[in-house]
Amino acid sequence: MALNVLAFTFGIMGNIISFIVFLAPVPTFVRICKKKSIEGFQSLPYVSALFSAMLWIYYALQKDGSGFLLITINAVGCFIETIYIILFITYANKKARISTLKVLGLLNFLGFAAIILVCELLTKKSNREKVLGGICVGFSVCVFAAPLSIMRVVIRTKSVEFMPFSLSLFLTLSAITWLFYGLAIKDFYVALPNILGAFLGAVQMILYIIFKYYKAPKVDDTEKPKTVQDHSIDMVKLTSTTPVSGDMTVHPQTHAGDLEGQMEKKVTNQIQT
Repeated sequence: MALNVLAFTFGIMGNIISFIVFLAPVPTFVRICKKKSIEGFQSLPYVSALFSAMLWIYYALQKDGSGFLLITINAVGCFIETIYIILFITYANKKARISTLKVLGLLNFLGFAAIILVCELLTKKSNREKVLGGICVGFSVCVFAAPLSIMRVVIRTKSVEFMPFSLSLFLTLSAITWLFYGLAIKDFYVALPNILGAFLGAVQMILYIIFKYYKAPKVDDTEKPKTVQDHSIDMVKLTSTTPVSGDMTVHPQTHAGDLEGQMEKKVTNQIQT
């Protein structure tokens, strides 16, 4: 009974946090709608998210009612991701629109249909959950590994511009919540990919904290070592501003030969006078 309450609690929390994660791209699509252009954005994250949600719904349907909370959030995810894809196709240029439709057709229609046919025709009901679970884990690992490219960019550029902290935080919380949900219902296929998700999410937040406050060392021009010419200029300025008595004028950078000549000249002048 306690495990059921725990599983329900983590399931509800997972639904709420995952709903927030699904809404994360809203500012992106508000921008797309205002500018009526997709600019440099790609459709693959939304197509992949839709495919993942479809897979988890099909997997949860094999669990005889115990996967209800998986069905609810992924059904909402399918609806939201479909809206994103429709908006993307609406404002995409011809090349991006055709590319999106190709991926959508191959992955979400042909790919998903092939998985259903294989599971329904070639597997028994007792093994179907294991086969589907393995497919869901494999695809989820690929989805969770996608941010590795962003982390590589952050490390190379030392900038967190393209890795918002809030999104990393909610992705990490979502992974942790579903990890505990999987453990509570003793579902290895739900728990396993979220271990990787929680780990990568934590790494993202650590990188954000490191590079958010990173400042590249700057060379201070005022502390450059002065050249011989710089010293000569300073000495000239010194002789022009410092009062001296008689003929004892300071001559910068005076060589030994010049000094002897000056002394001879001074002695001659004294003899003549």
